This record gives sequence, C-alpha cells and structure tokens, in this order.
Amino acid sequence: MAEHYGAVVIPARSGRAKDKAKVETSVLVAQRWILATLRNHTFFSLAQLNTAIRDKLVVLNTRPMQRLGVSRQQQYEQLDRPALKPLPAARYELCEWSEAGVNIDYHVLVDRNLYSVPYQLVHERVEVRYSASCLEILFKGKRVASHARLRGRGQYSTRPEHMPAAHRAHAQWSPSRLIRWGQQTGPATGSLVAEILSALPHPEQGYRSCLGVMRLGKSYGEKRPEAACERAHHLGSCRYRTVKNIHLSRLRPGQQGMSLRAHGLLCPSGSAAPSACCCSRRWLLHTAAKATHQDRSDRDRRLVAHAIQQHRTP
Repeated sequence: MAEHYGAVVIPARSGRAKDKAKVETSVLVAQRWILATLRNHTFFSLAQLNTAIRDKLVVLNTRPMQRLGVSRQQQYEQLDRPALKPLPAARYELCEWSEAGVNIDYHVLVDRNLYSVPYQLVHERVEVRYSASCLEILFKGKRVASHARLRGRGQYSTRPEHMPAAHRAHAQWSPSRLIRWGQQTGPATGSLVAEILSALPHPEQGYRSCLGVMRLGKSYGEKRPEAACERAHHLGSCRYRTVKNIHLSRLRPGQQGMSLRAHGLLCPSGSAAPSACCCSRRWLLHTAAKATHQDRSDRDRRLVAHAIQQHRTP
C-alpha cells in the first residue's frame, strides 16, 4: 500500500516514545479537545457522534497555537499542501494470492468460478492474484491473463484469444469424442453429455462435467451411471451434480444395472410417475444426498418401498 501511494513506512523502536513524539502529542491534544469535551454528551447513532467529532475537529484545527501564533490549518495550507503529490488514478485494493492448476478446458478454478488462460498452459501450475474487482493469472512471474472478478458460483470468464484454433492442442478431448463415449455407455448417457455441451456458450466449458460422468463409469461400471442419467432426464436436470446425487443416493453396491422401473420411478405402463410422487421422491433424493453414507442405504430402502406402495395403491 505504501508503494502504491508513494509513501515510506519507518517503524519506531519498541519502548522509545521519543521516536514518535509528534504523534503522541497529537493523540494527547485530541483527547483533551475532543474526547474530554464530549464525555458528558449522549449520542443515539454513529452519525450523530461523527458529526460532533467533526465539529470539534474544525475548532481544534483553526485554533491558533500558543508558541507559533498560527493554527494547524494555516500550517497545513502553507507547508504540507504544496508538497503533496496527486493521488494515483486507481485506489489501492487489497489482493490475495493462490495457486491453481490449468484443466484440459484451459480454465482455472478460483473461488468457485472459472477463468480462462492461454490453451498452451494446460496441465501447468499458475499463480492467481485477485482483488474485489480484478483477477490476474501469472505463469513463471509473467502475467498471462486478466479478468474482471466474477460473483456467485459456477460462472465462466472465457476470452476468445485463449481458445486454440480448431482446438488442435487438445483434440483428444473434443465434444464429438465425449458424445461418442457417452453413446457407447448408453443412450441416456450420450444424450446427457450432448445436453451438457450444448447448454453452454463454449462446449469446452462442459468438459469438467462430462469427465465427471466418465469417472463415475470407471469407478462403478457403466450400468449405474446410465440408470442415473436416465433418471436425470426424467427430472429435467441434465447436470453432472444431479447425476452424481442420484448415483450416490439411489444406486447402492449390489444393485448395479437396476432400471428405473425396478426403483419404482416409472409406472407399469412406462410413463413418468405422478407429479406428487415425483416431488416426494425429489425431496427425499436431496435429503438422502445430504445424509451420511451410513444412513443413506436405509433411507433409500424406505424411499423405494414408499414409491412402489404409492404406485400400487389404487
């Protein structure tokens, strides 16, 4: 901050009051002429207190000093003001530093939002300097990207100059490959991947979500994510987080490949369940996602039994 305003900070020695005699004297004067005169007053708001202090401060600064015969305000106008430098064009902003990794979509995650960098930095580690209004990304001490700070969460700031021509640098992660992989897993997975990529301004912004679905298939087999993707389509929420919550809360170990009909999520005719049942199951689904892993299995058993009973009741 001192460098930004062209000032110098010279700390005083500990226990040496004479190093800052003028400061100590000013504190004493303020206590006598401001605090002491207001000690018996009662204020009902901070604004009233500030107004009273400001009035007393004007009286103090315009009062002639005994030794010099001039006021502090006159000395300021004669000596200090001519020597002052103009303030910088921009105010000083407190900044924070952090490190981040560049993902295959050439974005870095900072405070739950994503910012683009040149695609050549994929898989590299970068430094991030961010304030309340601006975010800068540095690689090996050199600034490579600058963005306006985003608010909220899950938002993207993508600069066109950071995107590769025809995405040659990471062609192996093209949208067509992700959609093709999803179709190999199942029709519901392929449709969900296509929905994720088409719902964003740039398909690359959906790579993280698609790779998340891919990781579910590697960990638990292809049948379980396919059933979760099918349920996400019926809920009308084609998002990775929805698939993950359904996958964790409804498909338990030993139930791989269970269809939606086996879960009681479809009527015997194949149509969607009644809206009231859907609302009930959706609420229980989010409740189960927040529960501990130990309680989730018992909660899901009750959920499935309740849904099946509602469909069988005339």
